Amino acid sequence: MQWIEVNVAVTHEAVEAVADMLTSIGSKGVAIEDPQLINDLRNSGTWELCDIPEQENTEVVTVSAYYADDEKLEKRLAEIDEQLALIEERIGKYRFGNTRFRKVSEQDWANEWKQYFHVTHVGKSLVIKPSWEEYAPKEGEHVIEIDPGMAFGTGTHHTTNMMMERLEKVITPDSTVFDVGTGSGILAIAAAMLGAKSVKAVDIDAVAVRVAKENVADNGLSDQIEVREGDLLHGTEGKADVIIANIIADIVIMLLQDIPQKLNDDGVLLASGIIEERMPDVEAAAQAQGLYVDAVDHRGGWVVMQMKKK
Repeated sequence: MQWIEVNVAVTHEAVEAVADMLTSIGSKGVAIEDPQLINDLRNSGTWELCDIPEQENTEVVTVSAYYADDEKLEKRLAEIDEQLALIEERIGKYRFGNTRFRKVSEQDWANEWKQYFHVTHVGKSLVIKPSWEEYAPKEGEHVIEIDPGMAFGTGTHHTTNMMMERLEKVITPDSTVFDVGTGSGILAIAAAMLGAKSVKAVDIDAVAVRVAKENVADNGLSDQIEVREGDLLHGTEGKADVIIANIIADIVIMLLQDIPQKLNDDGVLLASGIIEERMPDVEAAAQAQGLYVDAVDHRGGWVVMQMKKK
């Protein structure tokens, strides 16, 4: 299948608004290329990226979205132009240069990850290894082999890192887990490797579901993790001890209304994909649903919010 890649260079403050808008118009994947994140990871000592130079211009973040080259494309591109202008009316000038477009095939898109994605150490015991690299695990390490393909989730973004570190703290051998918006399946796999009894992973995108199923199988966890297509928690039955959602603030807010019915009384909700500026909005929505914020982790302008029932 052919896809159209839409690239918008924006300020840090506009990233979530633009990414949210591109998703709402029907993007089958949004990527955020943040040079400051690359520098932070290079200097952290946890990411083996010696082949990527220090980034000089850290003020420009590129948000890329992907749309099928079909009969709906022309209408979608026109709507993107309109919405970008509306965002500028709302927050002021935020774009650098013009919106850029290019055609890519699914195979081309998937392979572009490989030049940037290398072995990554997260938390105390988790190691993320792309399927095309070799790694000899040390004692006590949990090695997650991931091929993100067309799905979000390599483990290199601040939000995914922080979510995995939180999972190390909350997962127990008796945990049942719901992963909302699973993407590549990386968080579901991490939860299972950390000892969760069962994991249900859901994504609204059929491509992500396929990729996640492949990654789960490649890690030998098909008996522990069930991946299915669904909208938020509508693809799950029963309740969970841990619900994880690494999406965006507005979708987290939508999700919160279902949490009281889906989370066990002593359970934990981990939510991320949230920039610091949107944390008060998410907290207010959580309180309206009888939840309170138990802990917050901050990194690179992003947060992970741990919530529980009151």
